[in-house]
Amino acid sequence: MNRGTVDHAPVYPREVVRRALELSSSSIILVHNHPSGDPTPSAADVEMTRHVVEAGRPLRVAVHDHLVVGREGVASLKSLGLF
Repeated sequence: MNRGTVDHAPVYPREVVRRALELSSSSIILVHNHPSGDPTPSAADVEMTRHVVEAGRPLRVAVHDHLVVGREGVASLKSLGLF
């Protein structure tokens, strides 16, 4: 949905949920990459995920997971217990 710079990509929870509603989705999986190659979620990744979860809750749009992709693998915020 969005493009960023080397170290930042703006994500607006309302826009994420709006797009899910446009597609009649009842759930979503968030995915983004870390150009550094390290898939470890940042504090900003965790915070943004929590904001999207909160935005989707009253509209019954569930977030199943948020995956961070890097050369060194893929990290699942759900599996890591981060939301």
